[in-house]
Amino acid sequence: MTTPLNSQPKKLRATLPVKHDVIVLLKQDHVEVKKLFAQFEKLAEKDDIQGKVKVANKICAELIVHTSAEEEIFYPKARAATHEDGLLNEAEVEHDSAKDLIAQIQQMNSQDPMYDAKVKVLGEYINHHVEEEETEMFPKVRRSKELDLCALAAKFTALKKKLMDQLIDSTGEVNPQRLRAMIGNSASH
Repeated sequence: MTTPLNSQPKKLRATLPVKHDVIVLLKQDHVEVKKLFAQFEKLAEKDDIQGKVKVANKICAELIVHTSAEEEIFYPKARAATHEDGLLNEAEVEHDSAKDLIAQIQQMNSQDPMYDAKVKVLGEYINHHVEEEETEMFPKVRRSKELDLCALAAKFTALKKKLMDQLIDSTGEVNPQRLRAMIGNSASH
């Protein structure tokens, strides 16, 4: 008799494979970055410069890694399965615009009055993009039934881990120089 996953000891559960499809993982990323934007807002209100820069770097890193993996792993398969060229073209343009704003944020002095405004606008922009993906694109991909969404999840997760590993320094924090380099590479596609 097998034991249900929820009844496994917490330590053991962490080592068992998680079975999610790529759409679930994309939505989880959306939730996490939304939390980071809320955290940034609180730190900006407190005028915690170091804290907000750390969170802004994390936001930028998460978005660059997410969009890169999404464009390489998910979008081509979604395009082939749904034939929704217009929707996917718009999503890619939105990614490019977000990357431009991320690059601007990364080049700014955190005490510049426009710094907080640019991060806030990035958050609003991402919320709009997420809304379109979750209400339009993801349901169409799911309905297509042509994709192995679990296999895509494995590829998506592996690429995200590889990219994020490139951005994290020995202290476990986002390295701003590595992030700026990745943004430059990402923007040149």
